[in-house]
Amino acid sequence: MALSPAPHGVALRVAVVTETYPPEINGVAITVARMVRGLRAEGHEVQVIRPRQPGDDDARGAAGAGFDVLTRGIPIPRYPGLRMGWPCGTRLRRLWREARPDVLHVATEGPLGWSAVRAAHALGIPCVSEFRTNFHAYSQHYGVGCLQGAVLGYLRRFHNRCHATMTPTAALAAELAKEGFERLRVVGRGVDTALFNPARRSEDLRRQWGVEPEDLVVLSVGRLAPEKNLVLLERTASAIGLARPGTRLVVVGDGPCEASMQGRWPGAVFAGRQRAEALATHYASGDLLLFPSLTETFGNVTLEAMASGLGVVAFRYGAAAEVIKDGCSGWLAPRGDANAFVGAAVGAALKPSLLAKVRLAAAAKSQGLGWARVIGDLVEVYRRSIREGIPSTRHATETVGEWPADAVEDGEPLVSRGGRWSLAAVRRISAHEDPLP
Repeated sequence: MALSPAPHGVALRVAVVTETYPPEINGVAITVARMVRGLRAEGHEVQVIRPRQPGDDDARGAAGAGFDVLTRGIPIPRYPGLRMGWPCGTRLRRLWREARPDVLHVATEGPLGWSAVRAAHALGIPCVSEFRTNFHAYSQHYGVGCLQGAVLGYLRRFHNRCHATMTPTAALAAELAKEGFERLRVVGRGVDTALFNPARRSEDLRRQWGVEPEDLVVLSVGRLAPEKNLVLLERTASAIGLARPGTRLVVVGDGPCEASMQGRWPGAVFAGRQRAEALATHYASGDLLLFPSLTETFGNVTLEAMASGLGVVAFRYGAAAEVIKDGCSGWLAPRGDANAFVGAAVGAALKPSLLAKVRLAAAAKSQGLGWARVIGDLVEVYRRSIREGIPSTRHATETVGEWPADAVEDGEPLVSRGGRWSLAAVRRISAHEDPLP
């Protein structure tokens, strides 16, 4: 029997479509899962729809909820073990006719997400999306920069079919508005300060890294891939090492560039992927985080490091621009100014007393960046989309709540040099009907 939409003020029935979800480790997966937990904790019923990944139980989703839905997946070029979702519009329409959600939330823009938006339109279900990943910016790092405009056009068409598109910062919303994206709403992101906090600092782990208590540990956390500006990371770490001998670079994460980095940096510690408490311990056991990426929509790493009591050196955009006061709770370089980035990092390394003060200020700042307000803002976007119904063609950019708060280090490119899937292929897949019974 079809279910009627929930009225304002009561629990909502939300369908969340995402191409990635734990146990996968990336910013999008982790943030979507945290959002789902927050919604469920407030009494909302959330149905997670995502591609089946290797090792999944056929009967249940990764969150262990019986109403999660696993769909067929397609291998993503150059990302072994991950899948983008195959479109399944027919299956979704049948599913949502039986148990109609109040709102559809599309977290990623792949073929599965596209088919979900089409199914929601067919059934008159309000649909909101998130701009989580700068796929168009990624293209230049994978040898297909000529497709940047085409990828941006695909994303614009995708998001403009939704009742609202959420961005994590007002700056990103302004950029997208200039590119023709419509009905933009700013909803921030948060950090779990119970997990990420300075109390997890481990002298035992630091000894394993081969450092003394007074030595400086420079941390890098994230995927080791070209779009993360690893050239600047290595340049900055070298400059710090020359200025302050005894500094140790600890690299947390893996990716296609890992082997080449290990060859160039035999003295660095490559800790690989870390999860949950182990990741939090690695953060808290460092002193200074280098975050040179220029392709993030937000940057979860910034908030996680600050909550863990680290000084952060980053470019002035995304999460860093929102939460860091330069020289007080971290260091900011003008976006794209590599020399300024290196100078800020070396200056921080050479001033231990200032670094100690900045680390305390960063941890204090993070205490006000929890998830409760973010979930409230998200639900308000849902309710407004339900009230407004069919979207207008008017451009609108609005901020929900006081500030945007959370993070994700975000997603995988749609196109890749040498890969099987081109943008044209993605478009053909997105238009395909459901291959599943």
